Amino acid sequence: MLRDLTSLPRAVRGVRWDGLALVADGPARPALGWETAEGRRLVLRQGGRTVLLARQRVTHRGVHYARTGRYVSPLPPLRAAAGDDADAWTARWAHRFAAALRAAGPNGPLHAGDWRLLPGMGTRAVDASWATLAAHDPDRGHLTWFGYGDPVADRRDVLPLRALAAPDAARVKACRRQFREGVLPPVLLWAVSGLNAFVVLDGHDRLAAALAEGGRPEVLRLGRAPVDGPGAPGHAPVLRAYEERAAHLERARAAGDPLAATRITVAGRRLGAELRALSDGFGLTRGWPLPGGAPAWEAVARRHAPG
Repeated sequence: MLRDLTSLPRAVRGVRWDGLALVADGPARPALGWETAEGRRLVLRQGGRTVLLARQRVTHRGVHYARTGRYVSPLPPLRAAAGDDADAWTARWAHRFAAALRAAGPNGPLHAGDWRLLPGMGTRAVDASWATLAAHDPDRGHLTWFGYGDPVADRRDVLPLRALAAPDAARVKACRRQFREGVLPPVLLWAVSGLNAFVVLDGHDRLAAALAEGGRPEVLRLGRAPVDGPGAPGHAPVLRAYEERAAHLERARAAGDPLAATRITVAGRRLGAELRALSDGFGLTRGWPLPGGAPAWEAVARRHAPG
């Protein structure tokens, strides 16, 4: 169960809101979770149901997948809400999603550990992938990681866990109206390291609506917190370079350089941007051994995705 959440950084006037840090003290293993087998095989199960099968390519250039159409969002339906400040609007939705994940309890993806809920697609996403997703979302397909000779349609950042509804479906039409009015709730994504992509945890109809309107949805990304975290050794080179630069500028200010104070301020802002870029990510997704290993995975594949 979700035990604690904290803003990243703490919300104060004039400081950009970067997301939520979540701490879950259970369950030890969620009902919606990944199982793994040798040969780079993955399976996503939800309450015992097989939702998605995947197998990474031996060349590490992508992953093949097959959806079963059995996924159900663990979150209750959401109601649209207006807001005039983008950061505040996104922050309120993040808290709503956190509350919904708490209510989902053992039916959701959370398990014991530290998590993050971040706004936007992050620095590594490709904006053109939204148009690709709108035109190409097969139940059985391939996600390319580097694009070496693979079809352009395989270059996607987001994988829905069920087929997107038609643009004229009743629920999608209602969401399309909300998108035009600027009140459509964000889509909740889940960062999955084994796929090197995000899957849609909640908001398939909202996603379909935004794409049908020729736009892109607002998103919030859920994932495990990085093991190293802010201030860990991975940040040491950036901090060391800043300290050397700041010391040089302080000497220049002491020597009477009239621009040194401004340059110190710019250096501090640059440090903040670099640290945000380094922390704009997630840790490895937890997976549990699939009972029966590769033969069991092959049996599941024959049953749910023959061929």
